[in-house]
Amino acid sequence: MKNKEETSILIIYTGGTIGMVHDPVTGSLVPIDFKHITDHVPELAKFGYNLQSVSFDPVKDSSNIDPSIWVRLAEIIEEHYEDNDGFVILHGTDTMAYTASALSFMLENLRKPVILTGSQLPIGLLRTDGRENLITAIEIAAARENGLALVPEVCIYFDNELTRGNRTTKFSAEHFDAFNSPNYPPIAEVGLHIKYNYNLIRYSNPSKSLKVHKTFDTNVAILKLFPGISKNFVQAVINTKDLRGLIIETFGSGNAPTYPWFLEELRAFISRGGIIFNVTQCHGGSVEMGVYETSREMLSLGVVGGKDITSEASITKLMHLLGICQSREDVIRCLGRSMAGEISLL
Repeated sequence: MKNKEETSILIIYTGGTIGMVHDPVTGSLVPIDFKHITDHVPELAKFGYNLQSVSFDPVKDSSNIDPSIWVRLAEIIEEHYEDNDGFVILHGTDTMAYTASALSFMLENLRKPVILTGSQLPIGLLRTDGRENLITAIEIAAARENGLALVPEVCIYFDNELTRGNRTTKFSAEHFDAFNSPNYPPIAEVGLHIKYNYNLIRYSNPSKSLKVHKTFDTNVAILKLFPGISKNFVQAVINTKDLRGLIIETFGSGNAPTYPWFLEELRAFISRGGIIFNVTQCHGGSVEMGVYETSREMLSLGVVGGKDITSEASITKLMHLLGICQSREDVIRCLGRSMAGEISLL
């Protein structure tokens, strides 16, 4: 293990519940100054790590997160990459899975931990979950074995579980256990000890350097199917000006209506150069196009199956690929393969 005195962790505070405390004068919640984080979490001093922090000014509510923020985060990591052993990003929970997914595609050949965490209650409250989440996220970001980072990928740590960022989705707005990874087991489970599932950790090629991608194309849309969906509604989405990519959240294992008008709208969009990505709206499971007649029709049209990808990973992956790929064919080819461990290839 690397000596604690030599371990440097950069904490990046974007905003969110975790960084709030009560103002002693007004009593309202205000962001803390992370330069003095040990005043609020004195336990951090016991690590002996070199903890540095960067705070967004102004801070961002997670509902206002967009690709420009993802680029800003990637640039901060890129700027401080050589000087730090790991990174902890404090982020609002509502869009944390989107940010984690986006960063997993942006940070190619990542060899250091990037751990996102947050809380359901402000760190300034007595019952906060933020204190434990922050402490453990830092410990995981600093963990090394044989001189190398133990978890060199983008992850989310929340309520005793470390999950791969692009496999994670938020499923509760109330409980401390706010996130779930429905199709991939936790990378680590935290109790009296931190139990790492080594066989689940993804390692980059050690001979390649970090490559940061910073281009997104947001001309995408998500169409969630439901019984009774109308032709007018589908047309309104598909005919959105400049739309290049459409994610269809389908039923079950990738099934959709076989109405002639519906299939014709998909065909017309694809014939115009559009790309359609089929993702299940189920919380867990995988798209298996062609198993049922209701998905066989879409397969024949050229719709790309998303396998067991999450909705958050599907939208960020599509925006990322549309931003960096030189051709439509390249986008389609990359959608169907795992780029950062976001889908299972059976």
